[in-house]
Amino acid sequence: MKRIPYSFVVEELVSLDPIIKPMFGCFSIYLGDKIVLILCERELPPYQKGIWVATTPEGYLSLAREFSLTREVENPRIGKSPWLVLPAAAADFEERAMHACELILQGDRRIGRVPEQKRPPREKKERKKGKR
Repeated sequence: MKRIPYSFVVEELVSLDPIIKPMFGCFSIYLGDKIVLILCERELPPYQKGIWVATTPEGYLSLAREFSLTREVENPRIGKSPWLVLPAAAADFEERAMHACELILQGDRRIGRVPEQKRPPREKKERKKGKR
């Protein structure tokens, strides 16, 4: 199994019994059925490498302001399942990561969401008997 990047985050959250799953060359952290973080160190543009914080449209802007992520705050199209990225290249990356962990440990409702369930493939309509 590939090494989990930023393992200090997992160690900080261990009391919550996180579930860690590989996802797109990164690792996702779940608390129950709620995804809270993705730890991503694979080859990506520098602004995408780091920790992705799952949030909601309602919590996104206040979290971005709290983490002083001006690039994220200026993004007007956050969508229904936004991610707040804490870039690993930032000088205060570990401090930001630990702050995210503190918020998670405190049960901050702005962090985490239950992913949408995948829809089953459309079932083929049965052909009516006698119709060709």
